[in-house]
Amino acid sequence: MSGDGHAVVLGAGVAGLLAARVLTDRFDRVTILERDAAEANSERRGVPQARHLHGLLDRGRTAIERLYPGFTGEMERRGAATAEVLIGTRWYVSGFRVAPAETGLTSVLATRPLLESVLRERTLALPGVRLRAHTTARSLLGNAARVRAVQVITDGEPDTLAADLVVDATGRGSRAPQWLTQLGARPPQEETLEVDLGYASRFYRARPGQLDGHRSVIVSTGPDGRGGGAIRVEGDRWHVTLAGMLGDHPPTEPDAFAAFAAGLPTPDIHDIVSGEPLGDPVPYRFRQAVRRRYDRQPVVPQGFLALGDALCSFNPLYAQGMTVAAQQALALRACLHTDARRLPARFYAEAANCVAAAWQLSTTADLAHPGVVGRRSPRTHATHAYLARVHRAAHTDPRVARAFLRVANLVEPPAALLRPRVLGRVLRPAAPARPPVPQPARR
Repeated sequence: MSGDGHAVVLGAGVAGLLAARVLTDRFDRVTILERDAAEANSERRGVPQARHLHGLLDRGRTAIERLYPGFTGEMERRGAATAEVLIGTRWYVSGFRVAPAETGLTSVLATRPLLESVLRERTLALPGVRLRAHTTARSLLGNAARVRAVQVITDGEPDTLAADLVVDATGRGSRAPQWLTQLGARPPQEETLEVDLGYASRFYRARPGQLDGHRSVIVSTGPDGRGGGAIRVEGDRWHVTLAGMLGDHPPTEPDAFAAFAAGLPTPDIHDIVSGEPLGDPVPYRFRQAVRRRYDRQPVVPQGFLALGDALCSFNPLYAQGMTVAAQQALALRACLHTDARRLPARFYAEAANCVAAAWQLSTTADLAHPGVVGRRSPRTHATHAYLARVHRAAHTDPRVARAFLRVANLVEPPAALLRPRVLGRVLRPAAPARPPVPQPARR
């Protein structure tokens, strides 16, 4: 049931649109501020990673489906493909293919502009929602106890928007910590992990029979920090992204881009790259994962929340960002009818639960690379050793493969890999890992 009042959302990306959707349950007016234009199926200038491969994990897909019933079907009607994880797609871990198995998980394969377009259209169709494009937030107004407004510039003209709640969904470059400091509030503590990830992406025309009809191939990073992915997207295209950590970044010169793909432990992606390109490779660099611990603040201002990458920005290799943002949106919906004075603290506590598992998975995986600087406890070393056995077992054991992918999709907690029926299969003597199958010829 809608209430009254005005909520302002900073940012019209995935996190901002999801936040606006749930805010309509409580506020009769929701204004979304976006510094770029908001055109259908267009890449927003403020989102340079929009040109690169995006993955929506099954946990995120089901969360969005709850907020927008029929979302998956609408994506399909607009040209997106769907596939059963491990049946309709190929996954490689530590250089070998994960055994095909039924997981009960669905992948939605689409470009970021298509995904945003569908969410934007559904959100703006809701009563009371307004989008102000070409608008940049400059500061918050209020004091350390309460945020009451946001100062903005729209097409060069300054303005002030009073708000009962301001939600920051501006992404990893959020300036909210500085804005809160200016109000006299304490900024959140930050946890960071330097990974120096670089990736480059390019589109290719799809050819009949590629990958034996599989809709995507994911090659996770190995000990050298290299990996890549290719998904079949709308427009009968392959969207290919190559990645490397710790400064070993894929080049954008076409021949060198193809050579980088040829160096991956399976030829699947190189087979796609050997086809007809549609445009030039484009680069992107991600230096560090950042988690802002608003949940640890002794006092948080009323009238303000941070959500999505503004709250926690993950290493994009693990495709967790959109899914965790969707979980946070559901957490916000559950908290909205809390007393306004208690809303921030309650939301941050709930959001921390959403973030924790994904942060644990991604940072643990990153710390498995010797060059990543960070604290490694005896428990970390034991976890790495056990996960290496999980990877080996997943190559040949469909049950372990199923458990591993359900954890990776955030459907199950990491502890699911320690359940007796999985533990016994992981710890039994390892069989030799199978080579990647099938082995398409390089062209």
